[in-house]
Amino acid sequence: MRKLLAITLLFSSIIGAPLAHAELPQGYEVVLQTENFPPFNMADGGKNFAKEEHIQGISAVTVQEMFKRAGIAYSMTLRFPWDRIYQATLDSPNHGLFSTSMTDARRPLFKWVGPIAQYESVLLSAPGSTLKLTSLEQAKDYTIGAYKSSAVSQRVEAQGLTPVNSLRDQENLQKLLSGKIDLWATSDPVWRYYAKQEGVGGLNTVLVFNSAPLYLALNKETPDEVVTRLQNALDEMKTEGYGTCVKHPELC
Repeated sequence: MRKLLAITLLFSSIIGAPLAHAELPQGYEVVLQTENFPPFNMADGGKNFAKEEHIQGISAVTVQEMFKRAGIAYSMTLRFPWDRIYQATLDSPNHGLFSTSMTDARRPLFKWVGPIAQYESVLLSAPGSTLKLTSLEQAKDYTIGAYKSSAVSQRVEAQGLTPVNSLRDQENLQKLLSGKIDLWATSDPVWRYYAKQEGVGGLNTVLVFNSAPLYLALNKETPDEVVTRLQNALDEMKTEGYGTCVKHPELC
């Protein structure tokens, strides 16, 4: 009986003990890259290159805290253009990219941690316009400006439309104001940040055509242990308000 009790207690202590992390290779580090996509991620002074503490934004702060809690080493760099860092994450083991949406086309290409934030895809018109649309199809007779290779641009193209793509989303604000484009396909709250920066008011939301979460995308060869640790850390952080208006009033 005593032997049975001892075995039972030992088994209970094993079951009740916290699970240890699996070991990662010595010196393991995730190479994180991002872009200017305010207010989610941005460089000091709006520069096209920044490292570590010079990268700000809601998603940047969230990702930094995730890695800290997960006990995983990382480096973080903000670069330009988006195409370059997207391809680097596809091609290079232990690379990660944020903030990005998980479209059907992208889903099988990466391992995912998130959501870390939320945004809406919108069509905007210039001040004074009263245009309202109920579908993207209705926008086919208008010139649409978008950000090259962004999920928003890809969704517009998927509807058979051909946006005029710019290398920087903020360029579309001036194109809209000058009449070079009729509509700006962009993200909310991203456009609000650029408009505030430029002192522009009165832009009109013509159509909200998608609402999507934002993620950290990791190269397919990233160990599952890394994904699990990061997701667990993020889930814990969400209970503290990360990714919501409570923690980030600039979202709302």
